[in-house]
Parts: sequence; C-alpha cells; structure tokens
Amino acid sequence: MFVLKTLCGPAALQLLRPFSTKTLPTLTLFTKSPCPLCDEAKEVLQPFKHRFVLQQVDISLPENKLWWDKYKWDIPVFHLNGQFAMKHRVDMVLLDKLLQDIEVKKA
Repeated sequence: MFVLKTLCGPAALQLLRPFSTKTLPTLTLFTKSPCPLCDEAKEVLQPFKHRFVLQQVDISLPENKLWWDKYKWDIPVFHLNGQFAMKHRVDMVLLDKLLQDIEVKKA
C-alpha cells in the first residue's frame, strides 16, 4: 500500500497494470520519425491511455517493410487488437465505442 500512497495518478496505474486480472487491449500506432500527426494523435489519446496498451511500430525500419509499403502515405494508422481501426487522426467517438465493445465482451 505504501507504493499506492506514494505514487498517485498515471504512475500508479502503470505500476498496477502488470498485476491486473484483466488484460487491456493493444492499440498499435504505425508511425515513423518525424511524424507531427502521430505526435498530435498521441496527445489526443491521453484521456484513453488507461484503457489500452499503446504499441508503436516504426514503419521506416527495414523489418517493417510490409507496413511501409501499406501505410507510407497514411500514417498515423491505428489497429486495435490487430484489426484496422482508423487512420490520419484519432476518432475519439469511434475509439471509445471500440474500447467499450471490448470491455463489454470481457465483463
């Protein structure tokens, strides 16, 4: 309990995530550097960050050539649990609905 009293807010949530009995969905961000739209998208995602694990895939790396060929003109692109969700900008209404659908299935 000392840890919880010492750490409040997001830091405490990050610490507790590995011990959670529920597995959070994975939101994959296909990005490259630099990507101002990706940076903006990550800021927009902040209110949702406790509801998913964010995984970033740099499509400019040689091992991600498949994703480069597919998304080089469309980043940021988001997949939720491996399924295409949206591209170019974060659609907060859509993301909330997709996350709710997953949360309801797990309940």
